[in-house]
Amino acid sequence: MHIIKNPSPKQWPDLLKRPTQSLESIETKVEEVFKEVSAKGDQAILKYTQLFDGVALSNFKVTPQEIEEAKNLVPQELQQAIQQAKENITKFHAAQRTKPLRVETQNGVECWQEKRPIQKVGLYIPGGSAPLFSTILMLAIPANLAGCQEIVLCSPPNKEGKLDPAILYTANLCGVTNLLKVGGIQAIAGMTFGTESIPQVYKIFGPGNQFVTVAKQLATKYNVAIDMPAGPSELLVFADETAKANFVASDLLSQAEHGADSQVILVTTSEKMLQEVEKEVKKQLESLPRKQMTAKAIQNSKLILMNTEKSALALINAYAPEHFIVVSKNEDFFINGIQNAGSVFIGNYTPESAGDYASGTNHTLPTNGFAKQYSGVNLDSFLKSMTFQKIDATGIKNLGKTIELMAEAEGLHAHKNAVSLRLKSLE
Repeated sequence: MHIIKNPSPKQWPDLLKRPTQSLESIETKVEEVFKEVSAKGDQAILKYTQLFDGVALSNFKVTPQEIEEAKNLVPQELQQAIQQAKENITKFHAAQRTKPLRVETQNGVECWQEKRPIQKVGLYIPGGSAPLFSTILMLAIPANLAGCQEIVLCSPPNKEGKLDPAILYTANLCGVTNLLKVGGIQAIAGMTFGTESIPQVYKIFGPGNQFVTVAKQLATKYNVAIDMPAGPSELLVFADETAKANFVASDLLSQAEHGADSQVILVTTSEKMLQEVEKEVKKQLESLPRKQMTAKAIQNSKLILMNTEKSALALINAYAPEHFIVVSKNEDFFINGIQNAGSVFIGNYTPESAGDYASGTNHTLPTNGFAKQYSGVNLDSFLKSMTFQKIDATGIKNLGKTIELMAEAEGLHAHKNAVSLRLKSLE
């Protein structure tokens, strides 16, 4: 890990860069796949599944039999853990429901707002070396709570042409019935255009590698919304002398093991803590099964010593981390002062892993600095706010002159006339 001591604000932009690849070559490949999927549908999906995932499928729809088999392959203890996580996530997201808002802006003019579900949504669930069945909980639960009519789930198959049993078990538990063994760019393209087997959706959710991230961004050019530009995982920890160095190191490594392009950062005002965490990272890294991949991510990561908590907080807000852990005797200073973060974890006994799996909050979060303008996935992500208004005869009399004057000032006389005709009818 790189050690940086008291960097000046001028150094921050370079210091806080993410270890992302150049997107030019990625964009070319993504556009190529999109064009072919748009033109050839399932044929193109099967071609790219063989090319990218190394498996030749004749059909990529998950069958009811596969779902039933998965139930017997997931250990009972894990099933219970998934069910407990589901309960917590459901409880937290259900509490986010809001009632319709009604306001009489003036006598005879009533305005209100109601929420309606997005009818068709697509969920992308990463597979590969780490099949993220937990992401199904994070996406399917709020989608169902919102009342989405069609939920399409895509996840890449393994070399045997199957999905991980835990993915199938969790999807079934969460009420997802449209399951497809499709990953990467071709999955996003399939949900964007629709194919013979993949329904077209209105909004796509879910994290992924840089190919998936670019594919989601391209999907927006074809009238498909996305949750956010969610790329490689990242974590920033602020820890003062009250933190436990072994806990901090374990949190840094937990995010580093996601992939070689992940980034983890420690910011501290304690040089002793910096040194202890560095030692602990090296020690704990040796026993990790994903040591090789995690070590590559650690090479992109930093230990930063700051003079004051104020400058540390300013640096953190400039970075806008996906996950932010704060362990400080002055935790309220950071809780009240953090403006840019996807999700915040407070205290020695709140590991980032809790939010990843089972505490109740959502783990689909903005990365790469997008926490400055994006929220993490929540119940409202699956809803649209619609406004309504009703004006009676008294209301149009009270408001009509105002509308006429404003419309005329803008030179929009048909707008004015729409009001004038009504006012004359009431004379």
